[in-house]
Amino acid sequence: MELNTIKPAAGAKRPRRRVGRGIGSGLGKTAGRGHKGQKSRSGGFHKVGFEGGQMPLQRRLPKRGFASHRHSEEVRLSDLATVSSDQIDIAALKAKGLVSIRALQVKVILSGELSRKINTIGLSVTKGARAAIEAAGGTVTEIIVEPTVRKLPKKEKPKA
Repeated sequence: MELNTIKPAAGAKRPRRRVGRGIGSGLGKTAGRGHKGQKSRSGGFHKVGFEGGQMPLQRRLPKRGFASHRHSEEVRLSDLATVSSDQIDIAALKAKGLVSIRALQVKVILSGELSRKINTIGLSVTKGARAAIEAAGGTVTEIIVEPTVRKLPKKEKPKA
């Protein structure tokens, strides 16, 4: 086989349909568009989902669910044992590749064994994982960040 002899398989390349080229082509006169109407004219198509003015299906159905923008991930205790440093925070987990770069919150779950002393900083920890870390001689420091709630100024009532 040589590069200059390669051809597509038989029937793979069909000739382009030439419309509006006379009665003998089978697609003459109206060029396969039928008679009159919006779809027979150039540029005559509605946007996707248009139903002739009727409320379209995508607007009739209720909206459900949401996309979470809080990127939180879970890490096993056995994964923490693979991190070389004793001080473990989100940056150390990202550097090791245990969580994605987009992770904002990390929770340690009880799964696997922990044989050495580690100190977690700024990670959420389950009760079982906390007990396992402290039993191995480590410490858990959680940084609790309260969500900020924007308070609107109260409207003053008119004095009567």
